[in-house]
Amino acid sequence: MKELLYLKDEQLKDLIEKLFISYREIFADSKKVLNKYSIGLAHNKVIHLLSMYEGISISELLKRLNVTKQSLNRVLKDLIKLEAIDFKKDKQDTRVKHVFLNEKGKEIFNEIFTIQKQRIYNALLNSKSNEVINFDSVLNKIING
Repeated sequence: MKELLYLKDEQLKDLIEKLFISYREIFADSKKVLNKYSIGLAHNKVIHLLSMYEGISISELLKRLNVTKQSLNRVLKDLIKLEAIDFKKDKQDTRVKHVFLNEKGKEIFNEIFTIQKQRIYNALLNSKSNEVINFDSVLNKIING
């Protein structure tokens, strides 16, 4: 790793704390919606991914979430009970299932997204364009290691 002389441990700890708190606040904003449907953050993550990757396979969903089959199965069962998702078998390989948000699932996603979007939108709106571009670039580098 390249030595970053201008970043001290205290500055890195501060950055990690800000990432943690921003994550916490983004999801705390949507807690009312999640509580309304008696679901939690794990459900929110699945709903979010299903909104981004319509028809994602179960195996791809497992990879993106980095969770066990058992954990994902629990969440999917809850979403089935809530009547928020649908499954379709793959046309080439019927062992493969694809998951979709149905109309109710899309409504739930939109309720959550509308609340989360407001905090992000306000932060981006009150930032300079180069700050937004650099922030996105840094986030991608954090994600990709």
